[in-house]
Amino acid sequence: MLGKTAGGLFWMYRYLERAENTARLADAGFRIALTRSDHAEDEWASIIDTASARKAFLDAGGKFDGPSVINFLLRDPANRSSVISVTEAARNNARLVRTALTREVWEAVNETWMTLKAALARPVRETDLPDVLTLIRNQSALVRGATVGTMLRNDIYNFARVGTFVERSDNIARILDVKYYVLLPSVQLVGTTLDNVQWETILRAASAERSFRWLYGGETRPLTIADFLILDRRMPRSLLYCLRKIAGNLGHLCTDYGVRRPSLDYALSLRDELEELTIDQVMERGLHEFLTKFIQSNNALAALVEEDFRFNR
Repeated sequence: MLGKTAGGLFWMYRYLERAENTARLADAGFRIALTRSDHAEDEWASIIDTASARKAFLDAGGKFDGPSVINFLLRDPANRSSVISVTEAARNNARLVRTALTREVWEAVNETWMTLKAALARPVRETDLPDVLTLIRNQSALVRGATVGTMLRNDIYNFARVGTFVERSDNIARILDVKYYVLLPSVQLVGTTLDNVQWETILRAASAERSFRWLYGGETRPLTIADFLILDRRMPRSLLYCLRKIAGNLGHLCTDYGVRRPSLDYALSLRDELEELTIDQVMERGLHEFLTKFIQSNNALAALVEEDFRFNR
């Protein structure tokens, strides 16, 4: 199964993951802005920059305040990566590849679209934001559960998983980069109580706080948190975990089709590079520089997958 059907599945799951991840990015920005109300405009600007959406945001007349940024990220049709835009795109793709999906997956995707369309029909107030973000994450979990629980472990499943983990790794890198942007105007805050609170906010945005506490107890050192979200093999949202899954699913696809594709070799090289790194080496290179390179490499990997499996033919 190559070409448009494979591409439809790959992008359907990327869109679904992006909806949840955009909610996570909005959550990180909202919580960090609350901790630094005197620099809230800078914090909201950092969220737009981290999402690589400054031009689209300003072209749409956005202002760097909570209501403008939140509604741009969640419900603005001018933003092709807004939650409402990508959820609609996911549903459209699901309709195109419906025969490749189980009934449970299709119904979960359709329900997600209808539920979020209703929830985002009006501008989201800051007081309602936590509940809306929880709803988005819960609907994403519904589709993920239906997929894991009902889909055959065949090429259809592997394309879905590659799309999911490509998008997830991109998001975690961007959420971590929020921390870099936050500290740019105030390096003197590094190591303070406020700094630690912001790092804990990053953990919560990645749904990693409980897992982190399980492993490290009361320790909240920034270096340990960064290590957990970048290099921990057990954390299902860490960059290394995502690359290991991408490489594994691409390996299954190459076995299924009897041809070793360049995307597999590239994924393995990215995985091996992370396997050999320590968090001290990451920090020595510069966290922002490392994350910028990772996002670029991840985008290149996604493009190579599309080329290898002829999504656009």
